[in-house]
Amino acid sequence: MEKVLITGATGFVGKNLITKLTKKYKVYALIRNRSKINLLPRSNNLIEYYATLTNYSRIRKIVAEILPNYTIHLATDFTGIYSYKNYAESLKINFLATVNLIEACRTNATDFKQFISAGSSDQYGYVSNLYEKNIKETTPENPNNPYAISKSATELYLKYLYRTYKFPYTFIIPFNTYGRKDNYKFFIESTIMQMLHKEKVFLGNPNITRDWVYIDDHVDAYLKTLGNKKAIGKTINICTGKGTTTKKISEITAKLTKFNGKIYWNSFTPRLIESTVIIGNNQLAKEIIKWQPKYNINKGIKATIKKIRMKALGSRSETSLHFS
Repeated sequence: MEKVLITGATGFVGKNLITKLTKKYKVYALIRNRSKINLLPRSNNLIEYYATLTNYSRIRKIVAEILPNYTIHLATDFTGIYSYKNYAESLKINFLATVNLIEACRTNATDFKQFISAGSSDQYGYVSNLYEKNIKETTPENPNNPYAISKSATELYLKYLYRTYKFPYTFIIPFNTYGRKDNYKFFIESTIMQMLHKEKVFLGNPNITRDWVYIDDHVDAYLKTLGNKKAIGKTINICTGKGTTTKKISEITAKLTKFNGKIYWNSFTPRLIESTVIIGNNQLAKEIIKWQPKYNINKGIKATIKKIRMKALGSRSETSLHFS
């Protein structure tokens, strides 16, 4: 059985991906916080290691011990707007620590086949929509925050290693992923949660257009990339190719949740630099990894509402049992 090392294992994408990976691979999950171990699925094919990516000697030791065939690097910190003030930490964790992991795999893993690293659509940045309506992997990158810069730097480092050493990498750029059931800091999840429980909903700019990818489609993209020789040395967008405004998202959610309250737009301070429109082109994903999204925005929001409602019911049941 081949071995996969995965970072960011207890994160949103990581824990959903591990559930699928353990059916076929021996999975080694790199975990930063022991208290989050309960977030991982139970499996005989899952082994946990505890370390921070900035502990360079520890990371190299773990890689030498595991000898993974594949690494899926999802771990990140100080993302997006949080990277403005925490720029040094963001660059250290999202770039320098990532380079250390990459080099550990390159020099210590003897039968290494692929390093899959997660990027961000923020890499395309503020002026991306001036080049073309649907952003391709060849669109010039113009990252608009320190986090995005760290991702672009990682992509460049991997390209350098591929040219120099034929290091087998694939760089995945996912667009706006949604489908969380227990984290309401993101637009779609926040909108759903507010409309389910409040009469007044506070949202940002109604004219922001994004390419929204449901979590199941996101996970499927990694599964189709893993072990795919045609994906080696490539950067691949994971997106639907369709944009939906935040206002339209609110309308769909209101209809599905039967929300009759009032929405207060422009309730938050906008980002220092933000693109109004970010829509990706997924042609390369279709051609190379044979991936295409199964969820349109209506289906995805409906599935997310169901998960959030079930989570709320489960929490109430647990509370009831606890105090009975």
